[in-house]
Amino acid sequence: MLKVATAAEMQGIDRVTIEDYGIAGTILMERAGLAVVSRINELFFRDTEQRQPAADKPGVIVLCGGGNNGGDGFVAARILQNEGKNVEVFLTARPESLRGDARINYDAAKKFGVRISPMDEFLAGPQPRECIIVDALLGTGLSKEVRAPLSDVICAVNRSARPVVSVDIPSGISSDTGQVMGCAVRARYTVTFGLPKRGHLLYPGAAYSGRLFIEEIGFPATLLKSEKISVNLPERDDMTSMLPERPAYSHKGTYGHVLVVAGSRGKTGAALMTARACLRTGAGLVTLGVPESLAGTFQSVVTEEMILPLPDRGNGTLSSESAGAILEFLHGKANVLAAGPGLSVDGEITRLLGRLIAESGSPMVIDADGLNAIAGNTAVLKDRRCPVVLTPHPGEMARLLHRPDSGEDRIRAMTEKDRINTAVSFAEKSGAYLVLKGVPTVTATPEGDAFINPTGNPGMASAGSGDVLTGMIAAFLAQGLEPRDASVLGVYMHGLAGDIAAGEKGPHSLIASDIISSIPAACLSVSGSRPQP
Repeated sequence: MLKVATAAEMQGIDRVTIEDYGIAGTILMERAGLAVVSRINELFFRDTEQRQPAADKPGVIVLCGGGNNGGDGFVAARILQNEGKNVEVFLTARPESLRGDARINYDAAKKFGVRISPMDEFLAGPQPRECIIVDALLGTGLSKEVRAPLSDVICAVNRSARPVVSVDIPSGISSDTGQVMGCAVRARYTVTFGLPKRGHLLYPGAAYSGRLFIEEIGFPATLLKSEKISVNLPERDDMTSMLPERPAYSHKGTYGHVLVVAGSRGKTGAALMTARACLRTGAGLVTLGVPESLAGTFQSVVTEEMILPLPDRGNGTLSSESAGAILEFLHGKANVLAAGPGLSVDGEITRLLGRLIAESGSPMVIDADGLNAIAGNTAVLKDRRCPVVLTPHPGEMARLLHRPDSGEDRIRAMTEKDRINTAVSFAEKSGAYLVLKGVPTVTATPEGDAFINPTGNPGMASAGSGDVLTGMIAAFLAQGLEPRDASVLGVYMHGLAGDIAAGEKGPHSLIASDIISSIPAACLSVSGSRPQP
């Protein structure tokens, strides 16, 4: 998996590369500038190099700050100038204030004939109609809000509507949270070095980054793969290795048995979607544990699924007395429990979930009303006998983080501003695996690791999508995956199935059952398998 760095982690890699491995900072800066130029040529000049004289080619405006990010910009400007491009640099700092590698590359750019002007001249405008802007104003170390006059520069860049290539990260985006620090450059492309940063992948930073390119500039591979970096970006090859094999000598029992405890009057669909997603994802057997007064309704619509009628209160909702039957079924038949979708919420459900968590000898996936049932009493997770995976959306996460001094909306906003640390902190304290759904979905483990999911699309913001995810994670648990891998793989495959469905239906018309229908294509895509004739 690709590691995802904070600003401090990337600065540490940079420092160790220079001090311990003996790679000079000027070499790293040179390679960074070369990487930026390579992408600019690929994106903007590949089709014009042979056909247009230099005077007719798009100009390149490089906006440089006074730090190392600006130094990368000076290198890019020098190389582009040497290639015959129309280049002009605008600098926010006084030249005499530049230090270290940035000063070295400023001087080199001047010697190569690059025009370097004060930033005031950029603000005075107007700029050429045909030009590319390279944003080398601020790097990954930004820790406070951007203020004038730099904010004026950023606003001018955004108003210009010119294509922007940001160096390392769009200026004004927090490298660690993806938040806009007052104002930020809206880049069409971002060229970063070594590793992606959290701010490239978390919103709104992901939207401001545009298309992200991750370039190797000479950092030691051992540093880029360090286990000390706890946040990861799953890649398709990782998912291929995780996807359970289907050996020729096997039977339905080989692939596990999931008990889905879900559904209530008016919410039968949630239970059915969870069960069907579970089967489509490879579970050998799936049983629906439902209120006995609704058993006939469920029996009339299921095909591959089995039905376990459970004690209810005569109103289509489960009684806490159903815990005994559920635990007995898990002990004798099923090896995974998925609970919550469509259960409804009241004291009976709260007592039911508390007992299942405390006494279940099988791994559990808890979603939807199951999460609401334990909100405000997450200490019950400490009593678990087996691993528990929680799959909250931001509203449910806010309820799990219940604080008497903060309203739900405030907690939800805080969660969205720092999705990774929120998820990791909860997982570490509760001992549960946490799948914080959203854009992007973040999976956190009790050991403090986190995984940012790269798949999915806005069409999946539709009723029932979370129920599908619950079934998919449960299916991977049933097939023998550890909770971490089942969660990471389930989230990735859920998003991939959604992407395939959106390609066929479009994001506006996508519904949860479309995701279920696309699970086979997602599995084929990741496994590389082809249907046998």
